[in-house]
Amino acid sequence: MIANNSSSSSKKQATDLQAVLSELRDLRAELRTSQRRLLPVEAAAAYLGISPKTIRNGLGPRAVKPFPIKPVRLAGRVLFRREDLDSYIDGLEAAE
Repeated sequence: MIANNSSSSSKKQATDLQAVLSELRDLRAELRTSQRRLLPVEAAAAYLGISPKTIRNGLGPRAVKPFPIKPVRLAGRVLFRREDLDSYIDGLEAAE
């Protein structure tokens, strides 16, 4: 009976440790992008609270609903200026 509790306890600790590590990775990624002026699609999507797929779907030349923020293309990467994202958010608040 004691061995069973020990095994259950160590599984719970491992699960808790994985959750903490996952949260630390997320916080670390957030800190890395928090000071950047140019954000990649994934970070811009997280900043706006939308899916990266929503942004990508609106970037193509034949997009049905073009994404309202123009990206910066740098070395083959699609990036967004943080100030453009902030302006877009401010415009949404004014429209409400």
